[in-house]
Amino acid sequence: MPEPLSTGELLALDRAHVWHPYGPMPGRTDPLVVESASGVRLRLAEEVHGRRELVDGMSSWWSAVHGYNHPVLNEAVRGQLDRMSHVMFGGLTHEPAVRLAAKLVEITPEPLRHVFLSDSGSVSVEVAVKMCLQYWRSVGRPAKQRLLTWRGGYHGDTWQPMSVCDPRGGMHELWSGTLPRQVFADAPPTAYEDAYADGLRELIGRHADELAAVIVEPVVQGAGGMRFHHPAYLRVLREACDEHDVLLVFDEIATGFGRTGTLFATEHARVEPDFSPDVMCLGKALTGGYLSLAATLCTARVADGISRGEVPVLAHGPTFMGNPLASAVACASIDLLLGQDWAREVKRVESGLVEGLAPAAELEGVRDVRVLGAIGVVQLDHPVDIAAATAAAVREGVWLRPFRDLLYVMPPYVTSDDDVARICRGVRAAAVEG
Repeated sequence: MPEPLSTGELLALDRAHVWHPYGPMPGRTDPLVVESASGVRLRLAEEVHGRRELVDGMSSWWSAVHGYNHPVLNEAVRGQLDRMSHVMFGGLTHEPAVRLAAKLVEITPEPLRHVFLSDSGSVSVEVAVKMCLQYWRSVGRPAKQRLLTWRGGYHGDTWQPMSVCDPRGGMHELWSGTLPRQVFADAPPTAYEDAYADGLRELIGRHADELAAVIVEPVVQGAGGMRFHHPAYLRVLREACDEHDVLLVFDEIATGFGRTGTLFATEHARVEPDFSPDVMCLGKALTGGYLSLAATLCTARVADGISRGEVPVLAHGPTFMGNPLASAVACASIDLLLGQDWAREVKRVESGLVEGLAPAAELEGVRDVRVLGAIGVVQLDHPVDIAAATAAAVREGVWLRPFRDLLYVMPPYVTSDDDVARICRGVRAAAVEG
């Protein structure tokens, strides 16, 4: 083992060589150095703002739903590591990936029968789009090439996902002249409005001949603005897609595995089995935050259409597709989640967020406070001063990652009531300072 770096040495190398997400090169502020993590706490290499340990309010970008260093998940990785860490998935298969696919088919809406495993959530959306485009080409309707979504969405940072992120004011506006031109509805309202629903139906009908699919995040729009919308709009989309022969894709990367209070956000609309999507994307919490893995599920209709086409294969194959380590820990994470009363735990976290964030509504500069499941959002009426807000939260012993005008939290489901209260104090402090 090499000698460990001092914090100063590590940060110097970081500044020189490491490009962090959504930041310049070199970075303008030093990141916090984490030396270990356990439960819901991140342990820093050195004390920062009087704190050496921080309660993680972000679940490491919404993935670590069981917290860190969980013995069941650790053992799943160790046990698989003793057998094999990786083997190519082309022409070979193995038990962890097969078990995972079977589990996903069992717990997702009934018509979803086939599973394509990939590296990340963004890639799972790429695969979903490729499935839809190739399906229509295979069945003799190649003109159906465009996608429809609503504004305020976020589906990832690779090419096709960027094209269905909000093209105005979002992080991908830079690419608006080169990305595929998709069809956008207005952002969905929080409450159900007949006029908006009618507008969705009309827009899908008007573009039906060129639409391959509609793709949306069900119930919660994530990094596009942390907005919640009425679940009945999912039924409207399903009915309009059926009427006009358009495929429907639900991106459950952020919302899957209990985050919104149901196992999948789709269930808020009771859209299964008759109103399920044709394609569903999963990621983030799939492995409990241990390893990068995502899945794209589709119906037999989609798979059969592609497989009977002129090119009867889905021409996509990531090198680490179906990685045994990731698949094994994903199976363990799903079993761990379903083996407990996860819905009660999410409801407990939700109650703590409602109580703890409510006082933020009275703070100057706060536009809105909203909570759904283990998601809490404080929206300001101005852009967040990220450095000041982050420092204020750290002083309270909390790790947050604000963006735009939003202070939001998605804590692990195992977060205690006291730690949920601490997270809320951190958010309130960040709202005052940020």
